[in-house]
Amino acid sequence: MSEPGTGRLPAPPAHAPPPPMPSGLLCPAVLDLSGLRRRTRAPGPGVPRGPLELYLTRVGAQDERTLRDARELLDAEERDRARAFRHERDRAAYVVAHAALRDVLSVLLGVRAEALPLAREPCAGCGGPHGRPVVRLPGVHFSLSHSGDLVLVAVAPAPVGVDVEGLATNRAVLGAQSALHPAEADELALLPAHGRPAAFTRAWVRKEAYLKGLGTGLVRDPALDYVSTGPLPAAPAPGWSVRDVLVPAGYAAAVALRTP
Repeated sequence: MSEPGTGRLPAPPAHAPPPPMPSGLLCPAVLDLSGLRRRTRAPGPGVPRGPLELYLTRVGAQDERTLRDARELLDAEERDRARAFRHERDRAAYVVAHAALRDVLSVLLGVRAEALPLAREPCAGCGGPHGRPVVRLPGVHFSLSHSGDLVLVAVAPAPVGVDVEGLATNRAVLGAQSALHPAEADELALLPAHGRPAAFTRAWVRKEAYLKGLGTGLVRDPALDYVSTGPLPAAPAPGWSVRDVLVPAGYAAAVALRTP
């Protein structure tokens, strides 16, 4: 559904600046990927239900037909990236994640999922053409994360980042102390050993979500920003809000949103 003579998607409806995210744990909607290839296109650009939309799906919940349909939604570059994974589980996770992203955006933009013109920003580290995926439309921002069996998608009218990770092991915590802000390292040191993996993982997903929202990823030193290892996240900078996301046991997740 391109604008006449331009070959571009129509811009979505203008949105007011998003209000700050509500406090507390955010609960994502469960995304059903069955019947991907049989879905009809939305009649036109949709309107987000709020300042932030979160969707969760599980890789293991998809049957062979759904996985096959999901692969058909991807463009050539995405299929090449999927084939590059050595392990089938990682390959399936990539396919499900990117198909889920396309499915969500297709409803919002009123375009068939396989026709979405996703592009890549330059890498924040080397400038190469392999940075994060984007849709070059004003007011459409999204972030994607997958870990193990989970895929998490966030969509917002402002810069947004999301991250989901399996709980860190004690060995991983010991090896990643340098990624913590000094105040976070002090917090972690006060905890008993059995409480440190969960606290570290909370802080890590908050940091990754924020750095994804900034667009730098881990090119920016994660130790620079304080997000807290405790039950409630801290805002890493003025104009940013970070919230934890409710995900199944064994994982932690967070989302960061640019706010007025």
